[in-house]
Amino acid sequence: MHKRMYLIPAGVILFILCFTIFGEQGLLKISHLAREKEALQLRAAALLLENQQLKREIEALKSDRRYLESLARKDFGLVRKNEIIYQFPTKK
Repeated sequence: MHKRMYLIPAGVILFILCFTIFGEQGLLKISHLAREKEALQLRAAALLLENQQLKREIEALKSDRRYLESLARKDFGLVRKNEIIYQFPTKK
């Protein structure tokens, strides 16, 4: 009878401890959610920075003719009248 007196509270404490650690809102789940939150915050910060850069580029495309010209020259190989382009072979 003495043993039973200790086993019941020990079993209850063990059950509560397992539920606290492994349960639906247990410590493991909270830890996982904290790591996921941190990763999402880093991703949000990176996307915010990318969004700001894209806004600056849009503004430059709307208002800066020199930027637009440099893109046309670089991406499409456009030249002005009376310009000559020299292309040299690259060494491998």
